[in-house]
Amino acid sequence: MERARVLDYDLQHHVAPPNMAQIKPLPSIYYPDFIAANQEARADNLISGSDKQAHLEHIRADIRKFKKDNGLHRVVVFWTANTERYSDLIPCVNDTADNMNAIKISHPEVSPSSVFAVAVILEGEPFVNGAPQNTFVPVGQTKLKSVLAEFLVNAGIKPLSIASYNHLGNNDGHDLSAERQFRSKEISKSSVVDDMVNANRLLFKAPQAGVEGKGEHPDHAVVIKYVPAVGDSKRAIDEYYSEIFCGGRSTINTFNECENSLLATPLILDLAVLTELLTRVKYRKAESGEFQPLYSVLSLLSYMLKAPLVKPGTEVVNSLNRQRNALDAFLKACIGLEGSSDLLLETRIW
Repeated sequence: MERARVLDYDLQHHVAPPNMAQIKPLPSIYYPDFIAANQEARADNLISGSDKQAHLEHIRADIRKFKKDNGLHRVVVFWTANTERYSDLIPCVNDTADNMNAIKISHPEVSPSSVFAVAVILEGEPFVNGAPQNTFVPVGQTKLKSVLAEFLVNAGIKPLSIASYNHLGNNDGHDLSAERQFRSKEISKSSVVDDMVNANRLLFKAPQAGVEGKGEHPDHAVVIKYVPAVGDSKRAIDEYYSEIFCGGRSTINTFNECENSLLATPLILDLAVLTELLTRVKYRKAESGEFQPLYSVLSLLSYMLKAPLVKPGTEVVNSLNRQRNALDAFLKACIGLEGSSDLLLETRIW
């Protein structure tokens, strides 16, 4: 807490004695190839050895012990570690259930987050990946980008380019100063407008069979710089350059200053609560008498995640309004309420 320098000094001394003194971090795993070299000095509470299968069993044992010691029915594991580089996608290593064998042989492309995910799944508990190389928790610039892109496209305004610049001085910024870790976050920040573009083929031409490329898409540039002096207070500047009526041009510039950690923490708490809730929701079809749980990928949590996962073969939704409406409608259905409607027909007729 002192090292992070997020909370005010006086607040730290109010929080630390009754709360932080009771919390002892468990050791974790550290695979240097996945994390920026500048993080090595901070990796000082580690599970020994390089055997990934042994690491998996250690994490599983820690989960069981924590659950038993605290008398818990359910444990939600939330991954918030440093940004990892992307793993090379190798058949039967990190793309299927054969992950188990890859862990047994300590394959170099099995990442720390994958070991944690498999350990949690084997324990029958929910796992939320809040790290930038995967689903991630958006707190400012990216969330605003999904809203503005949706507004522009729905209004018939064609974004030609979106340029995003950030600088920050916390450890996230330090980690992202390494090229491979930055690339992971760059990809997750760049994909948030894809479904809005794909939804309006009057503005953006669709891919053509036999033609190289993915059809029309806004040019998208992302820059992140490490500036220690600003600490956790991130500065973000975006430019939206668009085509309007009769070939005209429109430019929208935004400046956002925010404290990332304090914005992300409430989202993390909400995600943990909603994840646990959704694991208890069961349904059955009219013709079947057996209740079954929701699909294991909880896409309803997309509202609080930057690059959400969905059931294979289904649409990825990045539109913030659609994500929120889906979650709102689902929770209302769970308690027998009708979904919301903005039609308000009774106010529009005689």
